[in-house]
Amino acid sequence: MSFRLLSLGLCFLVLFHGGLAQIDQRRPLQPLQPRRPQQTRLSGRSECQIDRITAREPNRYVESENGLSEYWIPDENDELECAGVEAVRHTIYPKGLLLPYYPSAPELVYVIRGQGIQGTVLPGCPETFESSFPSEGGREENVDRHQRVYRYKEGDILALPAGAVHWTYNDGDTPIVTIVLRDTSNVANQLDRTFRKFFLAGNPQNQQMQQGSRGQQQRGQGTRREVPGQGGRYEPRGRPGQQERDPERRRGGQQQEQGYGRREGSRRWGAQGQEGSNIFNGFDDQILQEVFNVEFDTVRQLKGQNDNRGFIVRADNFQVIAPTQYEQGRERSSSRGRGSGGRGGYNGIEDTICSTQLSANLANPSHADVYNPRGGRVSTLNSHKLPVLDLLQLSAERGILYKNAVLAPHYNLNAHSILYITSGNSRLQIVRNDGSPVFDDWVQEGQLIVVPQNFAVVKKAGEQGCEWVAFKTNDNAITSQLAGRFSFVRALPEEVLMNSYDISREQAKNLKYNRQEGVVLSPRSTSPRETAKNALLNVLFG
Repeated sequence: MSFRLLSLGLCFLVLFHGGLAQIDQRRPLQPLQPRRPQQTRLSGRSECQIDRITAREPNRYVESENGLSEYWIPDENDELECAGVEAVRHTIYPKGLLLPYYPSAPELVYVIRGQGIQGTVLPGCPETFESSFPSEGGREENVDRHQRVYRYKEGDILALPAGAVHWTYNDGDTPIVTIVLRDTSNVANQLDRTFRKFFLAGNPQNQQMQQGSRGQQQRGQGTRREVPGQGGRYEPRGRPGQQERDPERRRGGQQQEQGYGRREGSRRWGAQGQEGSNIFNGFDDQILQEVFNVEFDTVRQLKGQNDNRGFIVRADNFQVIAPTQYEQGRERSSSRGRGSGGRGGYNGIEDTICSTQLSANLANPSHADVYNPRGGRVSTLNSHKLPVLDLLQLSAERGILYKNAVLAPHYNLNAHSILYITSGNSRLQIVRNDGSPVFDDWVQEGQLIVVPQNFAVVKKAGEQGCEWVAFKTNDNAITSQLAGRFSFVRALPEEVLMNSYDISREQAKNLKYNRQEGVVLSPRSTSPRETAKNALLNVLFG
């Protein structure tokens, strides 16, 4: 009996090994493959032959009750259209509320000046903020619960994900000025490469877009004047000696914030130039009464059909609970400690979408990535420092150059760079692949310019220095230096330099090691004789 059981067991063992051998033959073990990165940007315009790049100021603007919005229209800027982005500059006067909306594409905001409160409503997240205030009768307290809000200040970057509801309020005494990049080529914008802003309040589309730029008159400043019945408020201040243009003459057609009408034969933007209201205006009154369980008068206000205040309105009675800047700073410090393996460890649970950090400051000198005491500094913000940028697939850079300092020639490996001058001026040179310059001029405060991917660029500050912010179309944008201690020249053998440029070994050594500075180069001190010599050589040989 035992012999039969042993024979049967051996038969099963042979069959089992045979089956494993067949499985191994049909499914050989494969090494682990790295996950292919998901496409996060749509392809730009199929044919972009950039022969000339222009530094531009906004060419359209919309005035609201308590603010101003200025636009760089891609229709009139081939570089923006090829890069797949749009830009807008908002000025929000004190007590101004930018009405709630949700965008079709992600936005990255840089706060040029001012401070305020930002709210972002993320779907599915709980209302973790709670405030109480007396009721109208004064006997009971009303409790208001809402999703978290946070404060921002000058130098902050705000990340606004696509599809989330955003609003902002100026609770300070000075205007808020922000520059906003809209990534219309992001895959979150699935319908097409048009930016659409879906307002949830007011009647913003009735605002007419005007020709020109009001910001070039005011540069973010304001003049306080009394408006009857509304107290002191800020109004734009024009250039000295410049008279206000006739509103009837400066109208630029029936173009709205949601969409700009384009010339005949090309695609239309957003709402095809049609006037309208917020999205609730399209729903039936009875449906809205039923879903909100409110009175008809509330529904009429919800639709905002008779609201002519624009999309930046004045809100005098505004009380929202928000943490102080000090409390936010402590929270950010503790988050960095957890992320870097501090006490308590980091298990990833803290980084849910509901608790993720949506802002960071680029103005703090102690956070600079590059610093030269004689030249200036550069600070970068990518998805390693602010993880939500991985979702937006955008990053930012803020730079300061002192008088006559130089940002070493470089190029962006994996991103376009959209540069906005926040202060001062600089001479900027941009060179394309065939060695010809596509831009060689001065860029001034308030101007915006696009540096396409792989185009080489160098920047030299003027007598007043230069400050800028650059938005980049990659969450981990990489630059490669063409001069300085971290350039390709340092990485090449001397023999390669000698034979490539037909120079001597001594010249190759000088080319490699004469500049010991890295990214920000301090101005050279030259004698008057050497300056005159260089000027003469430049005239003779170009």
